[in-house]
Amino acid sequence: MKQPYVPLLLALALALGGGTARAEKADKAKPMNIEADALRYDDLKQTSVFTGRVVATKGTLVIRGARIDVRQDAEGYQYGVVTSEPGKLAYYRQKREGVDEFIEGEGETIEYDGKADKVKFVKRAELRRYRGAALADEMVGSLIVYDNSNDVFTVDGGPASAAVGGRVRAVLSPRPGASAAAAPAAQPPAQLRPSTTFDGTRK
Repeated sequence: MKQPYVPLLLALALALGGGTARAEKADKAKPMNIEADALRYDDLKQTSVFTGRVVATKGTLVIRGARIDVRQDAEGYQYGVVTSEPGKLAYYRQKREGVDEFIEGEGETIEYDGKADKVKFVKRAELRRYRGAALADEMVGSLIVYDNSNDVFTVDGGPASAAVGGRVRAVLSPRPGASAAAAPAAQPPAQLRPSTTFDGTRK
C-alpha cells in the first residue's frame, strides 16, 4: 500500500539538508545544443524530434537518451521528453548554483520543463547529489520530481521502483562541518598527590 506521507517527508528532509543552492541560474539563458543521428523539425509547431544516441547540453545541463522530443513555447521556454533505449536509462546532470555540487539522475523517461524549472524521472528513477567527486545523497523510486526553483525533491515508490518491494530508498549524508553533537572538552589528567598515611596510619 502506498504511503502518501513518504514523498512529503523525504522532500522536507532534503530541502532542509540541502542548503539554499539552486540549479545553475545561467543555464536558463543558454541555448540548447543537441546532437543526434536524425532530426525532424516542425517550424510551425516549434517542435523537434531527435533520435539515435542523443546528447543535449544547455550550459552545465547534460541530457542523454535514445530520443528527445523538444518544443518551445511563445515565450521561448523549452520543454523536453527524453526516452531511453529498451533496457537502459536516460541520463541527466546539472551543476548547482554557487557550490561545487552536481545533481545527477536517471530514468526510463525524463521530462524537462524549462518554464516551471522542474525535472521528472519516470520509472526506475534514480537521483544522486555529488559534492565535488564524492557521492553525498542518493535516492531510488518509481517517480522522482526535482524542483530546481525550490531545490526540493519528491520521491514516490511503486512497481517501477528499482528498490526492493517497490519502496523508496534514500541515503542522505550529513552536510560538511555538521556534527551530531559538539565533542566534550578534554579533561586534564588526574594529578597524583603523595600520601601521608600507610594503611590508615599516619607516617
